[in-house]
Amino acid sequence: MNQTIFHLAFPVSNIPQTKAFYVDGLGCIPGRENPHALILNLYGHQLVAHVTKDILTPQRAIYPRHSGLIFTADHDWQELLERAKSKDLKFREEPKYRFPESLLEHRTFFLEDPFYNLIEFKYYRHPEAIFANSEHSLIGDTD
Repeated sequence: MNQTIFHLAFPVSNIPQTKAFYVDGLGCIPGRENPHALILNLYGHQLVAHVTKDILTPQRAIYPRHSGLIFTADHDWQELLERAKSKDLKFREEPKYRFPESLLEHRTFFLEDPFYNLIEFKYYRHPEAIFANSEHSLIGDTD
């Protein structure tokens, strides 16, 4: 089976904190590592943490910049949510429902890593809503 894999590179301040959050916390599988970068496997997708000397600062809000995963099974979303809670990871946005009782209904929560990178995890009740057509204009939080 030929599967396309998503790749995301992001800034961090140090590798040990990165491993604590992503490997010990989220359960990523670590790959190649050196003092300047770490490759992580997040559910089959490649994340690359690059050490920067730039001063990293938090975003004021979850928009516009964040990344994440969409789970295709509710129990997988719930399992990661429970893991994040048990590992005491920082929730930027607590779990909630968006657009309840509509085609676009989904569950979501946001985590913030130690370097202010935001990660959203979603589960859509109706899979067709993931790429719903233009007749639906709701995107993200409305407030």
